[in-house]
Amino acid sequence: MRWYTPCVTNAFFYMCPFSYLCKGNTSQKLINQHKMKNIRNFCIIAHIDHGKSTLADRLLEFTNTIQITEGQMLDDMDLERERGITIKSHAIQMEYVHKGEEYTLNLIDTPGHVDFSYEVSRSIAACEGALLVVDATQGVQAQTISNLYMALEHDLEIIPVINKCDMPSAMPEEVEDEIVDLLGCKHEEIIRASGKTGMGVEQILEAVVERIPHPTGDENAPLQALIFDSVFNSFRGIIAYFKIENGVIRKGDKVKFFNTGKEYDADEIGVLKMDLMPRPELRTGDVGYIISGIKTSSEVKVGDTITHIARPCEQAIAGFEEVKPMVFAGVYPIEAEDFEDLRSSLEKLQLNDASLTFQPESSLALGFGFRCGFLGLLHMEIVQERLDREFNMNVITTVPNVSYLVYDKQGHVTEVHNPGSMPDPTLIDHIEEPYIRASVITATTYIGPIMTLCLGKRGELVKQEYISGNRVEIYYDLPLGEIVIDFYDKLKSISKGYASFDYHPNGFRPSKLIKLDILLNGEPVDALSTLTHQDNAYELGRRMCEKLKELIPRQQFEIAIQAAIGAKIIARETIKAVRKDVTAKCYGGDVSRKRKLLEKQKRGKKRMKQIGNVEVPQKAFLAVLKLD
Repeated sequence: MRWYTPCVTNAFFYMCPFSYLCKGNTSQKLINQHKMKNIRNFCIIAHIDHGKSTLADRLLEFTNTIQITEGQMLDDMDLERERGITIKSHAIQMEYVHKGEEYTLNLIDTPGHVDFSYEVSRSIAACEGALLVVDATQGVQAQTISNLYMALEHDLEIIPVINKCDMPSAMPEEVEDEIVDLLGCKHEEIIRASGKTGMGVEQILEAVVERIPHPTGDENAPLQALIFDSVFNSFRGIIAYFKIENGVIRKGDKVKFFNTGKEYDADEIGVLKMDLMPRPELRTGDVGYIISGIKTSSEVKVGDTITHIARPCEQAIAGFEEVKPMVFAGVYPIEAEDFEDLRSSLEKLQLNDASLTFQPESSLALGFGFRCGFLGLLHMEIVQERLDREFNMNVITTVPNVSYLVYDKQGHVTEVHNPGSMPDPTLIDHIEEPYIRASVITATTYIGPIMTLCLGKRGELVKQEYISGNRVEIYYDLPLGEIVIDFYDKLKSISKGYASFDYHPNGFRPSKLIKLDILLNGEPVDALSTLTHQDNAYELGRRMCEKLKELIPRQQFEIAIQAAIGAKIIARETIKAVRKDVTAKCYGGDVSRKRKLLEKQKRGKKRMKQIGNVEVPQKAFLAVLKLD
């Protein structure tokens, strides 16, 4: 039996064998090639707060894709709007007519903060070009350079755009010179624009059509589609977003995910407008979504390849980088019975945020929970906030720390993520901690304070380069453990907001690290334990004790807060007992009556201290991050 399928040629329908659809039908081939030539896939990359999302709004408005009702239409999370930052990359399709021809533009708006660089890497993998947006009032910043190098590694065509040119403090000429130095492009290739007024939006769209290459691929080859994002929908299961590198996918096709080997039916496919728009088929170069009733989050891996079961591709799409988490913290439910709910919430969140990793762990103080890996402190804060808002999960987060390599005296290596799993100090030969190569761009006025800050964090100066007149880029090698807590905040405050910061991992180095324990009435609180450098231990222990004294509520018995290294106590604070005046009713008479009452009270307090528990409030765990 031979299958026949309708096929369009010269504006009439006829039946042709399916086997000839790809080989023999030249007209169909030309239509498909013409369609692919009119597709442009591009992303917007920039430093945080340089106006990417506002510029994206203007592009959507100019192409009549949507009516803008409020600012940052692509930043659809409440959290993104409140903080004014992009957390997730968002894909949307626009139609644009240029010189009488209609073009399909797939835009991906990306985050700018260093903690979300993983989102940027995924977007770049699905594009052929990028708009590099630079703020006319601030110039080139650290994350601009970092994202640019990422795009150049993937051979993307770069279109430089200077945004916020309508601002009174704009310096377009100076910023233009910086971009020319950075990219080696010509002055006339740089587009001046404003996301607020819409200036330069038409030139940007023309440049996208003329400069960014169309997707290349073979429609007759086996299907190869790269999954670059996924979201969870409580009614339809998991929706995977993909870009087709080769081949064609049709509704109802039987497909499989290459790396997991799982097989599905393509129940619905379509393109991404503001809502999901179903389509009967998607071809090479298209960006779209697939719904196939997947319920389990572990079955969808971002970076996986979708192919057909009947005619699979030989290998998966390469060149997709896995990002290792940098900061680890324990996340525990406040109520022990919420443990399974927390697991399912984290699984759903991981679909939306593939850089989040987690594994179960337990703590004496907090019960059962998860050890989670984050890309940075802002990422950790956002995950905690999203667990609360999207899944109604109240959680306690422990002090963040990084992973260390512990070498024992037999030469074996173990990776330690939290102080509780540290081996006995007598068995340890040495410990190695992760280092980063940090790049700080700032005005020359603030070099002194920034260098003092980096040296205080055990940093080593690598080099410094002058970018333009009064702007300098300083490179430091810093231990990651020193910067995860408050480095970024301090950098912003000492530079009055004029310093930008970016970093990448730079291997492990041996270090004198020790475990600092916090004891309450002689009992260690494992959630407050931390690994720190030997030189900082005494100061950190003293400050933690002082802070906990302020935050732990007073009981009817005395509470001793101690910081200890092994068996040696290095700092102590005492929370005095709440005292009831039992002698108030004894007026006059013999003093022995008063003494008898006080002795009775003393015995009661002693018994209470033996059986009493000290509750450590959530504020105390967070306060350790805010130590000045």
